[in-house]
Amino acid sequence: MLEAEAPRVAMRFVVEGPPVGALWRRAMLRAALAPLVVLGPLVAMAPTADHRFNIYWHGGLFRDNPLRIVPHTLDSMPSYLRMGNFRPLGRMVEKTLDLIAYVLGDVLGIPGNIAFRLVSFVAAALLGVVAMLLAESIVARGRMFRRPPSTLAAVVPFAVAGGLVAAGRASPVVLFAGLYLTSAALVLAVPAMLCRIHPQRPIRLWWILPLIVAGAALASFNEVAYLSLPLATVAVPARGRWVLELTGHKLWLAAPMRVLGLLWLGFLPVFLTVRAIINHYCSIRDCYTGSDVAAGPEVFAALPSRALGWFPPLMWPDATVGGGHRPWLAGVVLVAAALALGALAFSAIRDLRRLSVVDRPAGAVLLLVAATAVLLGATMGALNGEIQRVATKGDWGMGWRDSAVTMPAGALLLAALGHLIRPGRRVLIATLILLFAASATVSATANKRFRDAVMASPAARLDDRIAQSMADFDPTPAGQARRCALRAEFFAMFADAPFSRYRFDQSFDVAAEQRAGVQFCPHPPTAPRGK
Repeated sequence: MLEAEAPRVAMRFVVEGPPVGALWRRAMLRAALAPLVVLGPLVAMAPTADHRFNIYWHGGLFRDNPLRIVPHTLDSMPSYLRMGNFRPLGRMVEKTLDLIAYVLGDVLGIPGNIAFRLVSFVAAALLGVVAMLLAESIVARGRMFRRPPSTLAAVVPFAVAGGLVAAGRASPVVLFAGLYLTSAALVLAVPAMLCRIHPQRPIRLWWILPLIVAGAALASFNEVAYLSLPLATVAVPARGRWVLELTGHKLWLAAPMRVLGLLWLGFLPVFLTVRAIINHYCSIRDCYTGSDVAAGPEVFAALPSRALGWFPPLMWPDATVGGGHRPWLAGVVLVAAALALGALAFSAIRDLRRLSVVDRPAGAVLLLVAATAVLLGATMGALNGEIQRVATKGDWGMGWRDSAVTMPAGALLLAALGHLIRPGRRVLIATLILLFAASATVSATANKRFRDAVMASPAARLDDRIAQSMADFDPTPAGQARRCALRAEFFAMFADAPFSRYRFDQSFDVAAEQRAGVQFCPHPPTAPRGK
């Protein structure tokens, strides 16, 4: 007897959603793109302060031999120490970023200031990604990329982007943006990497020297980078105790703590020695006010303003002072930013059902780490005499180099607070995404207003024309005549600033010699300080 034919059963494939890798890629893309939308209105802003000169000076000096950056920086170390700061690695990074902007402008045929902004936008995108990865490194248990990212990955990019406000000409979004945003990314990256070391991982002998050297490198970068190890000193044990639930020797002798100790072992000798030398020089002469330490009761008066100055609504007034004569253009930016950020927000909300839930202990640890980063950055700012004077005037939203850290740290703080209200509540997380996206939209509009205010000044328009003349460098006699007219206009505008005139000739002559073998404009030697 033949067996009956087995019945045919239709097979159904249930697709639960995108794979883990796709979720991570989309999260990182949002973290990188959201800052670009907010900073986009600044792309064509004229160069300001030292940027007017450094792009061309460093570009001209190192275009044909980038390795010269190292001896050039080391040779200048003694003079900088006498002025009160020690940033050899930071200055190397700064010169490298200026060189990249110079070469990018040369390759694309665009003015150096636009190329410089593009470089700083990459640094902002890096900061957005690192801030998100720090949050994930703290809350994740086990291998981070083997699981879907948490709902923090959907919220943090918009919170970080909303804080990138051009709150005054000293804001890290405006002044030395590439350097300080990169420095802030380094500050957040150190605890993120330490948090991802498995507690039971053995420490190899050959790790010891590189880790000590890495600690010394952090002490040789700049003042912002000093914050990385204190922040890690809070993040690593807090995560070990309350996220991984380690206690006793399993916590204090875990691999992350031992690595952290080796980093401190390299950091402290360099830091303490350099601060002793700087304190000696600054006790017998005036030092550079931007890095001088003014300890006293004024620190406590300035601390609250620096601890809250990262909050976007407090920064918006500083960005919109003097606003621009065509407010309808700000409206166009508002709509364009809302559409771009809205698309990113829709993508984040769509992914929410596949993202991991952040429980209360992990959210509380992230809150502690973010608050620590805010306090560290605010303390660094409050120790500066210039910032103390600004604080006494009641300006709570002015950006300074400490804002490079407090802005993303404040974003992480707000995201952690939101997650602590009702963990796992997707409606609440979606509301946070929309709220932070709306804040980022306003920040983009404020940046447009800031750019318009800067470009309304005669000096900015002149700087813009000088940058254009370098982009379209004309070696003919007619081109030389146009450049000499620009030089004469600059010298007349800055007749009472001899050092600016010296920097003009120093920088643009080096760049012109590199590009065409001629001076920017033939002239007699210029004294460094008008002597």
